[in-house]
Amino acid sequence: MSEHVIEIPYSHLYPGLILDAPAGADDFLVLFGDDSESRAQLLSDDTGRPVLRLGGYMTARGTVIDERVWTVRESVRRGDRIRLRLGRSLP
Repeated sequence: MSEHVIEIPYSHLYPGLILDAPAGADDFLVLFGDDSESRAQLLSDDTGRPVLRLGGYMTARGTVIDERVWTVRESVRRGDRIRLRLGRSLP
């Protein structure tokens, strides 16, 4: 597995999900459990809080998931990785 890849066993993100992301990389690939994938960017909102922008993608069942921006409730750095706990997606 590449250090710029996050693998999750689900076909989508949801509040409370913990992502093990590469620390220091603002752009990475998310591989979902159904073999779909999307690009993600770790950004900051207007107040400086971290948010995760996930590009649109299609699940293996054909469901189209539009681009979304997710709040990050918690981030903990461990070596060259950062664990992100997602909050809600923004409208």
